[in-house]
Amino acid sequence: MTHQSDGPLIFVGLATLDAIALVERYPQPDERVLADDVTYAGGGPAATAAVAAARLGVPDVAFLGAVGDDEDGQRVVTDLQAEGVDTSGVRRIPGTRTPASVVVVDHSQGTRAISHRSGPRLEIDAGQRSRMVGAAWVHTDHVGWPAFSATFAGSQKDQPRLSVDGGNPIDGFTPAGVDLYVPTVEALTVRYGECQAEDLLDAAQADGARTVVATRGAQGSIAVGSGGQRYQAPGFPAQVHSTLGAGDVFHGALLAAIHHGADLPECLAYANVTAALACRGLDGRSAIPTHDEVRRHLADLA
Repeated sequence: MTHQSDGPLIFVGLATLDAIALVERYPQPDERVLADDVTYAGGGPAATAAVAAARLGVPDVAFLGAVGDDEDGQRVVTDLQAEGVDTSGVRRIPGTRTPASVVVVDHSQGTRAISHRSGPRLEIDAGQRSRMVGAAWVHTDHVGWPAFSATFAGSQKDQPRLSVDGGNPIDGFTPAGVDLYVPTVEALTVRYGECQAEDLLDAAQADGARTVVATRGAQGSIAVGSGGQRYQAPGFPAQVHSTLGAGDVFHGALLAAIHHGADLPECLAYANVTAALACRGLDGRSAIPTHDEVRRHLADLA
């Protein structure tokens, strides 16, 4: 899968500011549990995927989204800029609050609980649309896809190459016409019913997706290419502090690998290693590796 282009990678969707606490176990009602660690960090599927792509050496990465005109919105924008992500397409909506989440990570179970505050609605203007037409790829999450779909409704000829994060439910979504559809196996099961992972991929492709990549957590990832070729890559063993944002990092790494000219099996391995290494951090971004670090780990596996 070597769709290289001089255009940018544009990530469209949700950016949040998260408060994250690491605990040994979830508190019971009205119980106080001491946290082993607390941090505040940027989040959101599309925004974190953009950070991953930039950290992995993609030179032209942009994020399109909407935040409030509050201090949290400024922090979100500043953090993305610090990672080399172009934020000129981020709209700060007057009188609104930036999306935010409170995340409690249960270290003993390897699970998390999330309480989320929604933010302003994302809309794409004519200038942003024009920029997307010239992109190498546009990647959307559950917030970005409705805006993208409305923008390009009825105009297939100038629609850019599209990647969709299918891990979260998206109202009205169909994979028809999606160049790279990347759900979890669990999300595919909800959509198509209980069956073998390979059959789930086939069902998504029958619905119109060209290439389908499904993530399986610690078990790695599986894919079916546009020509029906099947691939899988095992999970990469890494020290796990938290899995928060690992799926988002996988999406950014998958597109970074495509940018670097890898074929689909190599892309799976590259994204698996990147996502696993990102789990060394409590938040979804601080431990994302560089391209050179990922290549070193891949060489060790060879």
